[in-house]
Amino acid sequence: MLMNNNEYIEIIETIKGEIRGAQYKAALSVNRELIMLYYHIGTVINEHKTWGSKFIENLAADIRIAFPNVKGYSVRNLKYMAKLANTYPDEEFVQQAVAQIPWGHNIVLMDKIANPEERKWYIEKSAQNGWSRNVLVHQIESGLYQRQVLHFWGISII
Repeated sequence: MLMNNNEYIEIIETIKGEIRGAQYKAALSVNRELIMLYYHIGTVINEHKTWGSKFIENLAADIRIAFPNVKGYSVRNLKYMAKLANTYPDEEFVQQAVAQIPWGHNIVLMDKIANPEERKWYIEKSAQNGWSRNVLVHQIESGLYQRQVLHFWGISII
């Protein structure tokens, strides 16, 4: 049997599509778990913020000692985890929306967008369109939300 007949080519394309689909689902699952972990760590940090800033510094150091080969638990990132939990007090919303986009996207949104509805809109658009972080930043800086949503409702942004 020839390996370049149409049936074989269709089988290969189907299998490649399934592999890509599984890889994408696995990446989404890992991202979801990571965001939820960050959210829970942020919640713990916020519950103990009365312990002062040394708490976060000690936590970062102890995590680094326990997991020397793991990145992502710097003082700066732990502060973002606390900000994540503060910004989104509804864990279900975090799981269903926020965890659908990468951590870097969430940092951009927390830093650049104060309005919760606007932030939610950018989360949804990022997930739907698969925006990279640079594209997300560009869309925010170009005022896409204002142009599409507020203009749609006839709200003037002058």
